Amino acid sequence: MNSPAPIPESKLPTLGTTIFTQMSALAQQHQAINLSQGFPDFDGPGYLKERLNWHVSQGANQYAPMTGIAPLRQAIAEKTAQLYGWQPDAESEVTITAGATEALFAAISALVRPGDEVICFDPSYDSYAPAVQLSGGELKRITLQPPAFKVDWQRFAKLLSARTRLVILNTPHNPLATAWHAEDMQQLWAAIAEHEIYVLSDEVYEHICFAKGGHASVLAHPQLRQRAIAVSSFGKTFHMTGWKVGYCVASAALSAEVRKVHQYLTFSVNTPAQLALADMLRANPTHWQQLPAFYLAKRDRFVQALANSRLKILPCAGTYFLLADYSAISDLDDVAFCRWLTEHAGVAAIPLSVFCAEPFPHKLIRLCFAKQDATLDAAAERLCQL
Repeated sequence: MNSPAPIPESKLPTLGTTIFTQMSALAQQHQAINLSQGFPDFDGPGYLKERLNWHVSQGANQYAPMTGIAPLRQAIAEKTAQLYGWQPDAESEVTITAGATEALFAAISALVRPGDEVICFDPSYDSYAPAVQLSGGELKRITLQPPAFKVDWQRFAKLLSARTRLVILNTPHNPLATAWHAEDMQQLWAAIAEHEIYVLSDEVYEHICFAKGGHASVLAHPQLRQRAIAVSSFGKTFHMTGWKVGYCVASAALSAEVRKVHQYLTFSVNTPAQLALADMLRANPTHWQQLPAFYLAKRDRFVQALANSRLKILPCAGTYFLLADYSAISDLDDVAFCRWLTEHAGVAAIPLSVFCAEPFPHKLIRLCFAKQDATLDAAAERLCQL
């Protein structure tokens, strides 16, 4: 008689299918307008696709260097200098990754040791916690409160301990649609300067920032950037989330540690896509330069279309998401409301509580406006009927 196949003890026993997958499936089932998962329903630049086809046709179909092709790393270094007044060394301080999520995982795996404490700000993107857990770290969360979601720096300083190893920040912030300012970076530095603490800065929406003064990158702060790994995403910038190409910028010492993980996690990233992106950055920098205005117009169109709804729209300083308070419409918790909204109103959204470890009682949902104008108008029409 055959013995049953062994079932491994899970290293992530509390995790199941993500809410993004669940809501997208529910939206498809009910033919709802999908404003839940964060991806555009329009395509990226034609030039970028042409360059991909060209490089494939020219035979650029073998492994890229582990750290990324040199032209792309150099273009990133030059863009960084233009934006933040400091140019990283393309050879030792820029690494191309299989999307931003891989960069985040590699950075956390490289830095966090068993027993280390990691601080993040809730609501927080859902990939941070599993990576910390798999590395044996302990996540310490600071819950940010609406409507401003500002960091209480005194509370932050009190949370630091001899075991604090890493701080994870996200600006512009998914899902809060807030953005840090230069003063926040200074406050962070003042708190950690005397400690051996590193910073992981998730900046995938760096080019979708509407805040006065623009995007405040950790790379623009001379002291912080010596301790920091900054992560960004070409998928967000060029509307090509399916390409899964991202990158991280860090000091040579930190980059060396990230690369040790990266080389055994993915080794290298899609070669023709890297070459196409390098061409795009050099030939058409106006794309990312005009991205804030492009998405600002979509944000304002959607906000205006929702003006007569019973949703209360919170301020949006960045990303392509809006937060909406639905308390005037329903007493349901946010998870139940998002299911009801999909099934009965034909619009899919994401509940904010899924980004939090502790109960988050506020009646807030996240709506994605990285959509064609017709999609936004149709969704707003349905939401205004609630």
